[in-house]
Amino acid sequence: MARNKKRTLVLIKPKDPDDPIAGNFPLGTPKELNANLGKFNTKTDGSTQTNRGTVVLHGPGFTVEYAEGHTSIMQAMVLVNNTDFAWPVLSKLCKAAGWKMQDADSGQIFG
Repeated sequence: MARNKKRTLVLIKPKDPDDPIAGNFPLGTPKELNANLGKFNTKTDGSTQTNRGTVVLHGPGFTVEYAEGHTSIMQAMVLVNNTDFAWPVLSKLCKAAGWKMQDADSGQIFG
């Protein structure tokens, strides 16, 4: 059961993957972020957005949240609900988009 424990990750685009202090590039505009995630079956659930301040996208075994109202998105939070489904998709997504995943608990960067 441990492999399906919920895990929180943060999508980032490091300026220098070997130097975490170098900072990050934006993941893109909301439109670009949605387009990248959409290629990997990760989209809104079709419900009307509320004024919660975040956009929630649903993917296979995970959800992605990012803040509304910004012209560029610096990071997005990923809540992994099922590692078996989520991991292959997240790995391919990061490789295709040039992104990395950072574990919210350990700070480890991978992807």
